[in-house]
Amino acid sequence: MSDIAIHVEGLTKRFGPVAAVDGVDFTVPRGGITGLLGGNGAGKTTTISMLLGLLEPTGGRITMLGHDMATERHRVLPRINFSSPYVDLPHRLTVQENLTVYGHLYGLSGIRRRIDRIADALDLVRFLDRPSGALSAGQKTRVALAKALLNDPDLLLLDEPTASLDPDTADWIRTYLERWQRERGATILLASHNMPEVERMCSQVLMLRQGRIVDQGSPADLLARYGRETLEDVFLDIARDRRRAAVAAD
Repeated sequence: MSDIAIHVEGLTKRFGPVAAVDGVDFTVPRGGITGLLGGNGAGKTTTISMLLGLLEPTGGRITMLGHDMATERHRVLPRINFSSPYVDLPHRLTVQENLTVYGHLYGLSGIRRRIDRIADALDLVRFLDRPSGALSAGQKTRVALAKALLNDPDLLLLDEPTASLDPDTADWIRTYLERWQRERGATILLASHNMPEVERMCSQVLMLRQGRIVDQGSPADLLARYGRETLEDVFLDIARDRRRAAVAAD
């Protein structure tokens, strides 16, 4: 399984009688960008939370970078990271202070050098001494991404990385991530509602609906399978269960 970054078998998470994730199986190949798509309540955030170890699965098995997350999580966590615009850093700390704190939490050496390098790459140098709470949405997104890249992860999990950004900033972030992934040979799992973003960035797409994987494949494969011109139309077909209804009608 050296070519697989994430392998999930029978992953389940129940909250009382509700199955937020219901027996999910999937693999994410190393060295590429995989999209995790689904409407609100489909189970994306719950799945990512279980991958990160923030939620304990009700059932199933997660293997990441060749290690079982139930028994060998300590071997994996230093090699992964996560970014989301919905998770704020402490507002009163400056950008420099926030990144320094996270560098220590990650157990990194050469923290100042790492911060200088990532701040230069993400155009954050002039914001390093500014309180994080005083930043714009686009600046906060870049800082969150800097935090996630500080440990040079082999596996990066992203939840809506360009949400609420203007088109120019969003394109800048996508271009940077594509270049970083290519140069680093890293793996990215991208949860997004932005279909053009997924079409552009992802070589594989996993489609979630009501806690289950209902389809998967490359964007081109999905477009051909559903007879659609855009991934957004495929998303709507799956979200509204149109394909199943059409098959039943035949």
